[in-house]
Amino acid sequence: MDELLEALKRVNPNIDYAGQTGLYTNKIIDSIDMTSILAELEDTFDIEIGMEYIIPENFDSVEAMWAMVQELMD
Repeated sequence: MDELLEALKRVNPNIDYAGQTGLYTNKIIDSIDMTSILAELEDTFDIEIGMEYIIPENFDSVEAMWAMVQELMD
């Protein structure tokens, strides 16, 4: 999970990803952040995030993103 937090900080270091929930639904991350997060996760973890994974639930918390990344790495 540390690698995920480092990747997210590269996208926007001003967001406390670990301490926040509702990242997407509470508009803590915006569409520009979202696009950058997708690209960063794909590059960092050598995965492809298909459209079926781009839903608010998968980006609302670090734990949700980590679960998605782990699923895509399998």
